[in-house]
Amino acid sequence: MDSGARGSTRDLRTLVARMRQIVGDGWVYTDAHELRTYESDGLLQYHAVPAAAVLPGSAQETAAVVRACAEAGVPWVARGAGSGLSGGALPVPDGVLIVMSRMKRILDVDLENQRVCVEPGVTNASVSAAVAPGFFYPPDPSSQIVCSIGGNVAENSGGAHCFKYGFTTNYVTGLELVLPDGELVQIGGKALDPPGYDLLGAFVGSEGTLGVATKVWLRIVPSPETVRTLVAFFDSTRDAGQAVSEIVQAGIVPGAIEMMDQLAIEAAEPMARAGFPVGRRAALLVELDGAARECETRFEEVTAICARCGSDDVRVARDSAERDRFWKARKAAFPAMGRISPNYFVQDGVIPRTKLPEVLARIEQLAGEYGLIVANVFHAGDGNLHPLVCFDSMIDGQAQAAEELSGKILEACLAVGGSITGEHGVGVDKKKHMPKMFSEPDLDCFQRLRCAFDPQGLANPTKVMPTPRLCGEVPGPYRQHPLEAAGLAERF
Repeated sequence: MDSGARGSTRDLRTLVARMRQIVGDGWVYTDAHELRTYESDGLLQYHAVPAAAVLPGSAQETAAVVRACAEAGVPWVARGAGSGLSGGALPVPDGVLIVMSRMKRILDVDLENQRVCVEPGVTNASVSAAVAPGFFYPPDPSSQIVCSIGGNVAENSGGAHCFKYGFTTNYVTGLELVLPDGELVQIGGKALDPPGYDLLGAFVGSEGTLGVATKVWLRIVPSPETVRTLVAFFDSTRDAGQAVSEIVQAGIVPGAIEMMDQLAIEAAEPMARAGFPVGRRAALLVELDGAARECETRFEEVTAICARCGSDDVRVARDSAERDRFWKARKAAFPAMGRISPNYFVQDGVIPRTKLPEVLARIEQLAGEYGLIVANVFHAGDGNLHPLVCFDSMIDGQAQAAEELSGKILEACLAVGGSITGEHGVGVDKKKHMPKMFSEPDLDCFQRLRCAFDPQGLANPTKVMPTPRLCGEVPGPYRQHPLEAAGLAERF
């Protein structure tokens, strides 16, 4: 829906004045130069400037701001650290951006019950730091030192250790929420499996379309007795992919299995200085954790499998410092791409693990057809690909070609039974691809759930859903919406 159809300029002025009363003058931004800070998330291809940005300092202030938006009929978008990669926190031009970065307190640490309660602005890495050394919080996106728990909840973030430990949804036991009408509610808490419908499961990964979290209860787990890390180098991604399959088929469950291709290695090594040999076609980073004896035995098996699959260079981290360098190389891959390309488009798709060689070959073929280069760095254990499509925005047509190529990569993932997203979310970037994965009745079902929480359609509008649906529309075969007929909205 076109957000410009809602609310007049005078309505917005009145709303801004009300928000200043709620949070204080210093926490409401309306000047253009201040709002530029919030015009995009980590996916820079999309940008929009909101009418206002407000930074509440408590759950009560958040509820009052959302309630004011609901009463004024003004759309709003919740934003955490802004490190997302799907345009999920993209502002609505005539709406309000609710920035949760002030709410960054760790409210409770209960090690005996393995629970932590935090506000949404707490960074992912800060949770593990607060419970170390005896415990840790497993979801670990590459951006974990800056990304916030509220954003992790919205996108159901994963990370390098999700193969063994799971995603954010596996660790959220309770949420305090502000619903789109401004009501403050709690679902779940410290208990692991509360009775009733799984509202937590519905909210985690809903990308800010059902409300905004103001408090999050998280499950933490004991730190493993031993951690062993190796990196094996191969002359082809196919051989490295075969090693991944054989490791898993052997019944070994590593804490992480990550792969980088030649381009990713070449970009990351000058930044990380991990000693990775530039020129090798693939690096496979494998980390085992658990009981010392089991870890040692499994580690020998992994080393043998890598050698059998063609690796002639297996390096074992001798200490925690070398382990950190190995991981720095992997986690530096995204920002380091700027060393080899002026711009890049990050994609996120999932495939069955056994289809890795086939899909990587297809990506290479597509890159050749478009005359672009694609670097691959991904969670190999669960088939979560992160191809980085490189381009130069100063060359006419390259940005559009990169976006088209990214879409073709998602189609390749779907063709082998995969998904259009593993952990980055749909946001604004991938909503046009949703009908390729879901039927119209499926999308209608999603919309009914969304409308149950947000009948006015004010919470993060224009995201996730591919067509301009409104609450109250009759489900069934597609009908042209009046906004589409008027040229104010587009069907993908």
